[in-house]
Amino acid sequence: MRRNRPQNSWVRRATRRLRDTAQSLIARGFFGGLSRIGRLHPRAKPEAHGVEVIHNIEYKRTGNPRHRLDIYRPIDRKGPLPIVMYVHGGGFHLLSKNTHWLMGLAFARAGYLVFNVDYRLAPQNPFPAAVSDVCAALEWIAEHGEAYGGDLSRLVFAGESAGGNLATALTICCCYRRPEPFAQRAFATGLVPTVVAPACAPLQVTDPGRLNRRRKLPRWVNQILEGMRDSYLLGLRDPTPGELELADPLHVFERKERPDRPLPGFFVPIGTRDPLLDDTRRLERALRAMGVECEARYYEGELHAFHAFVWRRQARRCWREQLSFINRLLRQPREPYQDFVASA
Repeated sequence: MRRNRPQNSWVRRATRRLRDTAQSLIARGFFGGLSRIGRLHPRAKPEAHGVEVIHNIEYKRTGNPRHRLDIYRPIDRKGPLPIVMYVHGGGFHLLSKNTHWLMGLAFARAGYLVFNVDYRLAPQNPFPAAVSDVCAALEWIAEHGEAYGGDLSRLVFAGESAGGNLATALTICCCYRRPEPFAQRAFATGLVPTVVAPACAPLQVTDPGRLNRRRKLPRWVNQILEGMRDSYLLGLRDPTPGELELADPLHVFERKERPDRPLPGFFVPIGTRDPLLDDTRRLERALRAMGVECEARYYEGELHAFHAFVWRRQARRCWREQLSFINRLLRQPREPYQDFVASA
């Protein structure tokens, strides 16, 4: 029996890998196809909304096509525009800025300059590659954002699902002094968002089983969550203390450590039938305990990433409430960093 265990373990790993690969291919084909079909609609053309798009700008000169971003901006603009840095979802191993063109268009239509960012995907590029990439994209925005008509003092980080995790991790890099070199470079830009909008985000990737403790999830949902963990954290069997904090940004806030720079306001929308619902609830509690303004919105009966289906009533409501929160905070003056640190 004991001699067979390694073989059985190998078979289980191989079976899981084949299953995850098949699911990945199916999901990539489905969402990629849906995105391409959506682009064919006459109302999907950016110019129909007074928006122009600049495609495939390198934010990091590596030759890797994943180190690119697209810029969406209103054609008829007056003065510097508030900036949205958008980070796409896809479980850290799927999708791209191209599948999330609608998010860039929606924010630009509302009057924002949008940088829609790609990043390297797992498992070929596991953690912390994606976090490192969004930090590098922020460095590029810090250097070039004004040249494209942006106001760096009015900055928003947004993303859904895995992109929400990365937007939250990037916020931590901007507000806390951290040991990772890429986080130090992001901190050195001096940029801090006014608002972060992580929609339906997995905020504790290392422990997918946590979501089953409050309510029983279907087996296929658990498999997706476990697959996300395994691909994103590939090879990290015995991490050093703190090494996975940026994969589990929720833990940073739950410790209630005082940041080096004031944290931004958070708008966190999620559907009540989303498997990740508890992560949003925990984030809301943690931020409010720290005195951070957080508006959590729970949309009854909605599933994961429902707000992407912008023709639906609940999705349109989510967008209205999100933009209302962002616009309100962008009009409020922020506390100077030096005064905040001096009072700590």
